[in-house]
Amino acid sequence: MNMTDSIQHAIAPRPRNIEETGLSFDFIAALVCKHLHVNGVADLHQLSENIALSGSILELVLTDLRKHNQVEILAASQSSQGERYTLTDKGVTEALVALNKSGYVGPAPVPLEQYKKVVKAQSIQNSKITRPEVQKAFNDTTIDPHLLDQLGPALHSGRAIMIYGLAGTGKTYICKRLARVLGDSVLLPYAISVGESIIQVYDPALHRLPHGSATEVGVHLHQGTDPRFIKCQRPVAISGGELTLDMLEIDHDKNTRLSQAPLQLKANNGMYLIDDLGRQRVHPMDLFNRWIVPMEEKHDYLSLDNGKRVQIPFDVILIFSANINPLELADEAFLRRLGYKIRFEPINETQYVEIWHQYAKELKLICENDFLDEIIERYTKENRPLLPCHPRDLLGIVKDQCEYEGVARIATSERLHIAWDTYFINLENARMDL
Repeated sequence: MNMTDSIQHAIAPRPRNIEETGLSFDFIAALVCKHLHVNGVADLHQLSENIALSGSILELVLTDLRKHNQVEILAASQSSQGERYTLTDKGVTEALVALNKSGYVGPAPVPLEQYKKVVKAQSIQNSKITRPEVQKAFNDTTIDPHLLDQLGPALHSGRAIMIYGLAGTGKTYICKRLARVLGDSVLLPYAISVGESIIQVYDPALHRLPHGSATEVGVHLHQGTDPRFIKCQRPVAISGGELTLDMLEIDHDKNTRLSQAPLQLKANNGMYLIDDLGRQRVHPMDLFNRWIVPMEEKHDYLSLDNGKRVQIPFDVILIFSANINPLELADEAFLRRLGYKIRFEPINETQYVEIWHQYAKELKLICENDFLDEIIERYTKENRPLLPCHPRDLLGIVKDQCEYEGVARIATSERLHIAWDTYFINLENARMDL
């Protein structure tokens, strides 16, 4: 589905009045007071930019705040676009009361019910993925065609996926590349609200602007679309061994009074990769059980800062990645729920050589095939599997040697064998040393 600007305008039109924001008058007034308290004096244009609501809506609110002696008007300055607004002493008191309830000071949030409609309209389930699209996304990657023909239908299904195999077989790398075929951009709210509770969703460390978007302002103020949303690439969230069950709940900071969305909420309309499964401090079955309802019902339940449980959309392609046999992590009943279980195998010699030359070219490193043959022989002698991560790592060590010695980047036989002995652990020697 090509999420064009006209479609995005239709699913999230710019609010023309307070009623269409889905927020109460008092809620917006409190947000205006917080902005003026934190940012100081501001004109109407600045407030509109910061709060992401139209000037006509904010004028009504500011008029009421003036009427109640919470805001006063200052004359225009050389740098302002018209008269400026500032808080009175009474307004400062009201702002502090509002900040004590919630420390959020940003664009106006989108009510949960409006957010649900937008998530449904741009659902990842609508991204019908085809073989040509997948092949195009991996045309610069060495990958087994059979593996690609397993991953493509799995991603197309929108169902949860289990991938497993030896560490270094490219599971994480390939999954990140799969994001290329997710397609069009989506609208993401800066924050969502449930009553008086505000949950921050937009995360600049995770969410990426569409290719060619020069600035964030140019995106979220796109003509006709609700500026409380920012246009982003479909999100791809990743967590590894650090994942705990608490991290899958809303993070309520008592000091700042801010609530941050968990990763699965930030990943809505996109992909969430749980890497290194089985390495987490939480038991794998506890982690799996956490996902049963979201996977089957397509919604999740989270606790707000007031303790209330609320239903949140779960529109995510969930991928579990493990270096451990899945049967050691979960029972067959749960694995049946996943539908797709895909094994990543070591690569063959032809693929290894191809990857080797790709990285040698990328690192601008000269490497003769005779020396590469010596490395392949060591794999056979030591009975090691050929893994796609090895060429990158071995050649990286050779590059480091050359830079350290201050010589041209040439992979000699000696440097390659030093890299090998540095990178791999000889189990027999290790036992002797211990």
